[in-house]
Amino acid sequence: MRLYTFFRSSAAYRTRIALNLKGLSYDMTSIVFAKGDHLSPGYQAVNPQKRVPTLELDDGLRLHQSLAIIEYLDEIHPQPPFLPRDPVERAKARAIAQVVACDIHPLNNVGPLNYLRQQMGQGEEAVNAWYHHWVLEGFHAIEALIDPAPYAAGPAVTVADICLIPQIANARRFKVPLEAFPKILAVEAACNALEPFERAKPENQPDATG
Repeated sequence: MRLYTFFRSSAAYRTRIALNLKGLSYDMTSIVFAKGDHLSPGYQAVNPQKRVPTLELDDGLRLHQSLAIIEYLDEIHPQPPFLPRDPVERAKARAIAQVVACDIHPLNNVGPLNYLRQQMGQGEEAVNAWYHHWVLEGFHAIEALIDPAPYAAGPAVTVADICLIPQIANARRFKVPLEAFPKILAVEAACNALEPFERAKPENQPDATG
């Protein structure tokens, strides 16, 4: 398999965690947004949305969107599972994942942030205020939803953790204050003690440039 990735992309980070948890080997192709790699005709043929991640399977088939890729991996390689067996617990894990993937991340992705800068004429102070606001809104909700045991949705790692940990890393990069979220910080500590999470970190990627 080949993962088209970028070390700072939280969606690609989610996918790396999932691949690592499943124990799957994969090659990586870096798509550097600052260099315009995502806009090249070659990459647009790979991913019409011009984003990462893209997972190219051994037969050449390509999958897009991190949650779709994560679900695919869980269906094809069911161990360890990314969702609890109990339907209510499964819904809780999905809810936490979706607060990140559907509510926080779309508003704070590079596209919206650049739109604020370039089309809306906003300076970095306003852009950072926007970023902080939506992270804090989402994290207050997640803090109320999780009950670390020790992970976000119970005693085993789930899709909730796979989505939450990259968002925490991004929040730290943008200097969002996290002291008000002890449950989230406990989940972060538990997950980052695991080798698949450690190996997936942005700073541990071959294309990390600081």
